[in-house]
Amino acid sequence: MARIQLITTGGTIASRPGGARADVVAEMTGADLRASLHDPLEGIELAVDDFCRVGSSAIDLPLALSLTRRIAEHVARPDCDGVVVTHGTDTMEESAFLADLLVPGDKPVVFTGAQKSADAPDTDGPRNIANAVRLAAAPQARGLGAMICFEDEFHAARDVSKTHTSRTDTFRSGEHGKLGEVDGEDVIVHRRPLIRRTYPMPARLESEVDLVKLGIGTGDRLIRALVAGGTKALVIEGFGRGNCRPVVTEAIGEIVQGGVPVIMCSRCPEGRVKPIYGNGAGKDVARNGGIFAGDLAGVKARILAAVLLGLGEGPERLRADVEFFGG
Repeated sequence: MARIQLITTGGTIASRPGGARADVVAEMTGADLRASLHDPLEGIELAVDDFCRVGSSAIDLPLALSLTRRIAEHVARPDCDGVVVTHGTDTMEESAFLADLLVPGDKPVVFTGAQKSADAPDTDGPRNIANAVRLAAAPQARGLGAMICFEDEFHAARDVSKTHTSRTDTFRSGEHGKLGEVDGEDVIVHRRPLIRRTYPMPARLESEVDLVKLGIGTGDRLIRALVAGGTKALVIEGFGRGNCRPVVTEAIGEIVQGGVPVIMCSRCPEGRVKPIYGNGAGKDVARNGGIFAGDLAGVKARILAAVLLGLGEGPERLRADVEFFGG
């Protein structure tokens, strides 16, 4: 019998309308979620750990690190074969990537949730939990790292993004594609992720890592203000291949010279950043010390920087590891 630990954190999957204003809030316990399953999950023993009950938009980096520690504690137990985490979809991809970076071993860690609240007649929560549990219990899922399982598919934490505000097939891995699918009782693995690295569990994450998305005409005012306000690293989602206005490029050079790393990602959902264009664009960003993050999404680059800076790593290690995860 496979022994799977279910950790619950709230989110839409645990939410129902309540109170005088009928706001949808996370109120269901882990036991409630376990009782909602229609699948008997034969051959699987499912234990429940109520970790917290919040919407994932309220999760900050310290709470995400505490959740990752809890996952690691369960994974380390010999009587645990895998972990499933129910989580709100807003920040699920970031929590999953953090777990992928920090939870050692080859036992599956599977995040799931719902886009429809628990009171909806067609709620997707119970099926997503059952599929995630079957994935966590599958021997072929070992070594895949942290994953998101949603709408009968599962995805690598590094690659996956929430792509739609409300549709149940919101989680996609773009040009990388899903890792596999859950078809009833069958777990089918199509590919295995290669770009993975595990770090020691830090005492803290560096929370002062900021993410900025550029738009047409965006200048240097915001990034300079963030640095003046104490940011320890800056992630910029630039145009296309990692371009920005010359005034921003100039500011990046001064910021890097001042000791604050700058990581360049793209605001495009697919493709890689690469220093190609001159006249103040990507080539000059690279010359000014910007770190190009390949096809790593901005939110994932921020999590990686928070881990490395929390571990006390310097700019050379940050550059090397960002480039590794960029593929």
